[in-house]
Amino acid sequence: MSVIIEILGTNGANVPTPRTFPAKGDKPARTVFEQKAYAHMGGVFPVEFKITFDDHKDAYEIGKYELAPSSYKVNQYGQLELDRFGMKLKPYTDFADKKAS
Repeated sequence: MSVIIEILGTNGANVPTPRTFPAKGDKPARTVFEQKAYAHMGGVFPVEFKITFDDHKDAYEIGKYELAPSSYKVNQYGQLELDRFGMKLKPYTDFADKKAS
């Protein structure tokens, strides 16, 4: 079973919002875009989290997704972890869809 991630269109939740980090030292100011998403992790309610993009055009459409295999990496201690800067979603297909193909 995979974690289902959903992008909702309710109240504009799917629209990415800009977040600007001020200049620090020799690094210039930087703007990223955050999109709300909801992870179905087995509880009664999905858990809200944010996905960050460098460009608002990279935001996901309304719908259901699952983590792409490339979203995981092995860290310096040999442990599997989610790559927070390389997380990618792919459209979700449930078991019935996979069985029919």
